[in-house]
Amino acid sequence: MSGSINNYKTLMHATNRGYGEQTQAQPEAIQHMQTMPQLIGDPGVQLVNSLDDRDKAIVDNINADQNAVTHLKYMNSERDLSLPLEKQTKALDKYLDSQEDEVSLRKYLVFGVQWVSLVTENLLSHPFIVLRRQCQVYNASQRYHLHPFQLLPSIVHLHRRQGVTTLWKGLGSCLLVRGMTLAIDDVICKVTSWPKDVDSRTTLKRFGQHILLKCISIGLVVPFYAASLVETVQSDIASEKPGLLDVFREGSLRLFYWSSPQKGRMLPAWALIGPSVSMGITKYLFSLVIRGVSSRIMRRRLVIKQEQRGAKFRDDTLEHQNAEIYASLIAMLTTEVLFFPFETILHRLQLQGTRTIIDNLDNGYAVVPILTNYQGAIDCYRTTMLTEGVGGLYKGFGAMILQFAAHVAVIKLTKWIVGQITEVISNRPPARIVQYYNLDRGANNSNSTTISPSISSTELDVQSVGQNSLD
Repeated sequence: MSGSINNYKTLMHATNRGYGEQTQAQPEAIQHMQTMPQLIGDPGVQLVNSLDDRDKAIVDNINADQNAVTHLKYMNSERDLSLPLEKQTKALDKYLDSQEDEVSLRKYLVFGVQWVSLVTENLLSHPFIVLRRQCQVYNASQRYHLHPFQLLPSIVHLHRRQGVTTLWKGLGSCLLVRGMTLAIDDVICKVTSWPKDVDSRTTLKRFGQHILLKCISIGLVVPFYAASLVETVQSDIASEKPGLLDVFREGSLRLFYWSSPQKGRMLPAWALIGPSVSMGITKYLFSLVIRGVSSRIMRRRLVIKQEQRGAKFRDDTLEHQNAEIYASLIAMLTTEVLFFPFETILHRLQLQGTRTIIDNLDNGYAVVPILTNYQGAIDCYRTTMLTEGVGGLYKGFGAMILQFAAHVAVIKLTKWIVGQITEVISNRPPARIVQYYNLDRGANNSNSTTISPSISSTELDVQSVGQNSLD
């Protein structure tokens, strides 16, 4: 009886061991089990039957686990993303090898989006600027064009009557004025050593010098900006075509006639420079604040998104540059909306006394002269509020909505196109494949053998599978 008990203990010890030892202990255990009924009688028969059932269950579990390991070669997700394990490994290896090329391509991506944003701001937005300024300076208009739908019929009529180029008038003078502004900033910076750009590390003294530089630059450009405004809003069918350099001649005349205007109701230069510099520098400072806050928020969101994905881009500078583009767009949109009424007042003061004839955007067919007699910025504001109401300060707001809608659409479209080209050239897997299999994490942890989140916690080890089954 003691011998049979020892045999039973040996069998139980072999059963509780791992997969490797269990497979070797099974034949010996079965031989001992065959002799146990003769030693312990009828109760031994029941014990043998129970042990046989346990052994069969263990073997069935091991076979099931081996079948599961075999099926792990193919990963089927609820997104219908199925890639063989070997193909996943090859895709990851190819993805890791192309990381350096991808950084270079992403630089071209950011540069391309920045270039398109610059072109859109200076060229593609010009037709909407023309419509917006024509609405602002027409004080006797019946339609205020506060939303884009009121403006669409007038645009169609202008194109039918004057052609496509009617909305591109004054483009050359606008670009010359912007170039002049940059040139004046550069000259003042070289002569006085004042900074023409600032950042978070700029001292208070240097920041004050920068603001003074901007004030001087805006004041010198105001007469030329007024001359450019005339070329932008005047009707093509009722006015002579201006020359390319006429903006310099007209601007110089307005600057030299400092105290007395050269025409009847035209305001002197000092009456325009004061309000223009005040609004320009305030608008610039507000834009700096909005851009800084937007940039910080977008960078923080980028970091949080990376932490949630469990991966980090190899070159954060590229992503931050992309965030800067949208931060600049947000700052420009916010400042234009808030300072729109002040811009309306300044445009009316700058156009007064120039004998300009503009297109009547109430219908898009006729032309009307601009006849005003404002004494200054405060008088213009009071007169506008009395005769036109609050909506008079926002005439042409629908054109600005169209302008920024087109701006965002162009940037989004360009980013998508360049992204598709970059994806093809860099042999990068599609975005949903990268996101599902978390290839960004694998790119930054090249020593890790993790292919996808579904098998990152699964050890493809037969011994561990067998041991788990025994447990």
